[in-house]
Amino acid sequence: MDVTRNRPGGRGKTGDDESGRYLDGQMLIAMPVMEDPRFAQSVIYLCAHSSEGAMGIIVNRPAGSIDFPELLVQLDIIQKADQIRLPENAGSMKVLRGGPMDTGRGFVLHSSDFFIRDATLPIDDKICLTATVDILKAIAKGAGPKHAILALGYAGWAPGQLENEIQHNGWLHCDADPDLIFGRDVEEKYLRALRKIGIDPGMLSNEAGHA
Repeated sequence: MDVTRNRPGGRGKTGDDESGRYLDGQMLIAMPVMEDPRFAQSVIYLCAHSSEGAMGIIVNRPAGSIDFPELLVQLDIIQKADQIRLPENAGSMKVLRGGPMDTGRGFVLHSSDFFIRDATLPIDDKICLTATVDILKAIAKGAGPKHAILALGYAGWAPGQLENEIQHNGWLHCDADPDLIFGRDVEEKYLRALRKIGIDPGMLSNEAGHA
């Protein structure tokens, strides 16, 4: 489940191009007028953004009835009888719909206290992305990161596409908040994200902006 091939190169939040500042490591918040049902009221952690495009993980959309312990059983990481003996972090880990692309693959966003050489991608000082089964095995054994979410699929943008969507009032953006990424109140993340940047959802107009 190597994710390196999906990650646009040339990242750097201080880098500028013709479209402006790169936003990797920040949160995207869908404007209420977002018409695409795949992204309506979504909060996305942007893992990569460069002149080659962008890639992010939706952090506020539950993956239906998919349960992390049961997923470990399906992947033959644990036996069904071992579900009740999983560490607390594993038993309560959230499984999310990370986006409409590559939905059959798992992407783990996690705190930077866990790292697998040649597999883990540091995004900033606090957040990393790993997409190999080894991290799931580590979590099942209680040796994984302190904070993590598993996302099925990801959101991707072609070169210049995200910049265009922001310019056309599709997205707000703000600094990343680990609590918004890893918090268990998934259904409340959208409203909390808007409040984080000082916006009353009921008063929001069609004008785009950012914190």
